[in-house]
Amino acid sequence: MAECIMVGCDLHDKSMLNKMATDQDRPMVRSWGTGVSARAAMIADLKRRAVQTGVRRIVFAYEACGFGFRLHDELTAAGIEAHDLAPSRMERSAKHRRRKTDERDAQAILDRVRAYVLAGVPMPSVWVPDLLTRDDRDLVRLRLAVAEDGSAVQTRIAWLLKRHGIETAPAKARTEAYERWLATLPGSGRLGAGASASLESLLRQWRWLQMECERLDAQVLTLSQTPRWAPVVAALHRHKGVGVLTAMVFLTELGDLSRFSNRRQVGSFLGLTPSSFETGEGSDRKGHITRQGPSRVRKVLCQAVWSRLRSVTSERFAYDRIVAKNPKHKKIAVVARMRAMGVVLWHQGLAAQEARRAENAEARRFAAANA
Repeated sequence: MAECIMVGCDLHDKSMLNKMATDQDRPMVRSWGTGVSARAAMIADLKRRAVQTGVRRIVFAYEACGFGFRLHDELTAAGIEAHDLAPSRMERSAKHRRRKTDERDAQAILDRVRAYVLAGVPMPSVWVPDLLTRDDRDLVRLRLAVAEDGSAVQTRIAWLLKRHGIETAPAKARTEAYERWLATLPGSGRLGAGASASLESLLRQWRWLQMECERLDAQVLTLSQTPRWAPVVAALHRHKGVGVLTAMVFLTELGDLSRFSNRRQVGSFLGLTPSSFETGEGSDRKGHITRQGPSRVRKVLCQAVWSRLRSVTSERFAYDRIVAKNPKHKKIAVVARMRAMGVVLWHQGLAAQEARRAENAEARRFAAANA
């Protein structure tokens, strides 16, 4: 009797190609759409095949993408073992990159599933957050995206002025005085009609994005004060240089902090560990940081480090000590302090999360005893 149906899926926005096999049999190919009805039909087809072959276990894998975790949730609800694979951990040869097709991609994923089921090779799966974490993460990510849009608009304004020979301003950039000066340029004769209209449009966009950032800041603050996040955010906020937004970005991106066992795993997840290259008799050569994991966390950690460098003596001392070893590479010191801060925040957040869970468990026991 067959034991397992294994499926490797090459998932796209509007289509998915499945390569499926039972145990060590020859795989077969099946294509599906990605609409609600198509996904339901695919799951029903897998369940029907399992009944026909007497299989109790179905293992389905696909690369994590912008599709989110909807497919994972639907597969899990149907009793199918689902794995979202990290694309950055899927090794691909140069030959594969030159001959990339959906069927070959699905076969590569199926090979991973077979190695996992038949030989116990670990799957390069990503952590799947719960629904509340995903929902909170959407709000925090949008706040960062709106700020990036505002920076892009300011850059367009600066280049518009440079193209028309206005390279100096009477006020520092990105200040209220600078914004008031920009508002006087249209109609001043220093810009043509087209440039004036473009500048007015860019200023309207900039003002709207500023107001939207303020609205989102208020919503993020409200979110941080909910029982789910308040104790942990308070613990991180005590670390000078870490504001509410930085704390929320760190917590929503890392999710359950107890899934990390030590500081090495935290540094690796944040992409702040050096890359390495070792082969044959060649020694282990360290290179630039891997930059894997969420770039949003690295961005807020960098901002927090620079804030601490201006206000915390011990931070400045640690930074200067590293710079003394690498005077020409000061970025190394910044990255080192980012990693140290990430580990400290993990320790503090983990302690706060465990304390909150213990309090919740005690409250449930008390309620059950008095029910």
